[in-house]
Amino acid sequence: METVGVVGLGTMGLGIALVYAQAGHEVLAFDVTDTARQAAPGRLHAALQPRVDKGQMTEADRTENLSRIRIVEDLSALSPCALIVEAVIERLEVKQGLFRELETIAPGAVFATNTSSIPVGAIASTLAAPGRLIGLHFFNPAPAMKLVELIGHPKSDAVALELGRRLTEAAGKTVVASPDRPGFIVNRVARPFYGEALALLEVGRTPHEIDAAMRTAGYRMGPFSLIDLVGADINLAATRGLSDAMAGHPRYHVFAALATQVASGHLGRKTGRGFVFPDALPPPPPDAAGIATRIEVTLINEAAWLMSEGGVTEAGIDTAMKLGLNFPRGPFDCLAAQGRDAVVALLQDLEAGAPQYLKGRYTPAPSLRTP
Repeated sequence: METVGVVGLGTMGLGIALVYAQAGHEVLAFDVTDTARQAAPGRLHAALQPRVDKGQMTEADRTENLSRIRIVEDLSALSPCALIVEAVIERLEVKQGLFRELETIAPGAVFATNTSSIPVGAIASTLAAPGRLIGLHFFNPAPAMKLVELIGHPKSDAVALELGRRLTEAAGKTVVASPDRPGFIVNRVARPFYGEALALLEVGRTPHEIDAAMRTAGYRMGPFSLIDLVGADINLAATRGLSDAMAGHPRYHVFAALATQVASGHLGRKTGRGFVFPDALPPPPPDAAGIATRIEVTLINEAAWLMSEGGVTEAGIDTAMKLGLNFPRGPFDCLAAQGRDAVVALLQDLEAGAPQYLKGRYTPAPSLRTP
């Protein structure tokens, strides 16, 4: 089987190494810091402990899987790799420099970035052969999460995309093609899940009743519980990043309530208190269905706007949202259930009642206006 390289031995890099090792690949893993390299074997061993404890993996299986991962002391050791995935710091110049170095080390390899926020084409732009670079966006924790977004930029080679898809699907992942657009699929289409919940705060709703409404609608976690899980500071950074990338469009408005929450220091589970954590949720409000419908309609609209930009399918978006965020249904499932006319009518009502700074937020996507 092809040898796979992984650069960056943080939580995500170690998880990606495990994904390919458990699929039978030899994995050569590197990090620029001695500390990360030295800690990697112990962290990999510990990462599989829950599966051993639950009887999902024997000690012998763990030993065999870990034997396929070799921590190397120098980047040049990755020369035999067919695929090299980076999971290093989210800084454009760092990723560009890494891949330029890898071009000379592994001239036959396909390169993949695990970036969640930087355009893949921008990373590839300084390479002599930009077609060799693709995006493989894993979700955390990589061994458990089934979804991987496959991102091709305009110069990506079909052969590189095919190799990335083949090896990753063979490792048990569901690979969904995504355009090289800000947020790709999941992080882009999910913004209204949080954003519209924050908009509802401005008309007097509470985080607890909004989350209760979404739980009643079948969502495992409401938007504020998800913010608390990931961290309000992380959500704010992602929201600001997408807002900047989309020229400050009102669909990506950074709501004051989120910034205030971060300033308060109540970031969620990691600080002991968030929007709703650690409180129990109340019974759903009488208009729970209306709350859920409003949030779902904005998800539908965002998905339809992404579709209008090309490079993705309705089925791909629905699959990505269900696997990437454990949603009970995707935006186009919701569209089929609610009906195009009802969706457009609600968007138009929301637009008519929107404050000036949100005007344009609810403009229906072209495909919704034209059946």
